[in-house]
Amino acid sequence: MSTLMTASELRERLESGERIVLLDVRWVLGRDDGHSEYLTAHIPGAVFVDLPTQLADHSQPRLGRHPLPLPERFQETARKWGINDGDTVVAYDNSGSMAAARAWWMLRNAGVEPVHLLDGGLAAWRANGYPVESGDVGPAVGNVSLGAGRMPAITAQEAARWHSHGILLDARAGERYRGEVEPIDPRAGHIPGAVSAPTTANVAADGTFLPVEELRRRFEALGLDHSSTVAVYCGSGVTASHEIAALHIAGYQAALFPGSFSQWSNNAANPVAVGSEPFEDGANGAGGPSGTSPAAGSSVEA
Repeated sequence: MSTLMTASELRERLESGERIVLLDVRWVLGRDDGHSEYLTAHIPGAVFVDLPTQLADHSQPRLGRHPLPLPERFQETARKWGINDGDTVVAYDNSGSMAAARAWWMLRNAGVEPVHLLDGGLAAWRANGYPVESGDVGPAVGNVSLGAGRMPAITAQEAARWHSHGILLDARAGERYRGEVEPIDPRAGHIPGAVSAPTTANVAADGTFLPVEELRRRFEALGLDHSSTVAVYCGSGVTASHEIAALHIAGYQAALFPGSFSQWSNNAANPVAVGSEPFEDGANGAGGPSGTSPAAGSSVEA
């Protein structure tokens, strides 16, 4: 099943009368204007998805900033979005699929097979001159039955030793990996053994994913081949889902560490490395600056 759907393909399938559930997952860390932007303009029929409350369960703070909700709770949410068994689902945002990929991963993990990311998101839709609408969409409650565990995931304990047999990718910005800044988590740096692989490098300037061959070359340069056992983390498991989508497009299967660095760095017993190499200075548990603001022009990932 293809991970991506283009704006033109989505338009054609909607015009043909195919039932497609559209999810608008506009969210950026540190901002709360996603819903207001949705109300102003969204793809006709799209349902707004509130990432912090619907794609996370904050009753489990020990598991990071965006812990995965329990399966039964996620099923209830997906039904509120109007999803029925057998529906095709397309998720999009306006930030290069960085937030929408969280919904993509969770639905795939729950057993929804026909789920896609709209390549380029709302910007691509509008660039094609396709219509948008304003206001809220309240769909009829769906009947989808969801499971769990269909996508590989790892624990903090597994992340600690992943480097011994596989490749652990850190999808955050390079300055956070190196420990130069940390705008939100308690310690700066990275999980010892992890390789820096900022997820922003998976997309072109227009927010579309790079072509398959370019993605393959990117991951090969990071040390991957098709025998590699790969896992990914970010700040709290959101943009790591985007990295997993990019890996999937390139032909790799990768596991997610859902708690990511927010869970890892909150446990004082976990070592944190700083610097540009997987085991650079600081692997004894020291970290770089804590609570510092990101440098000018740097990106902040969840």
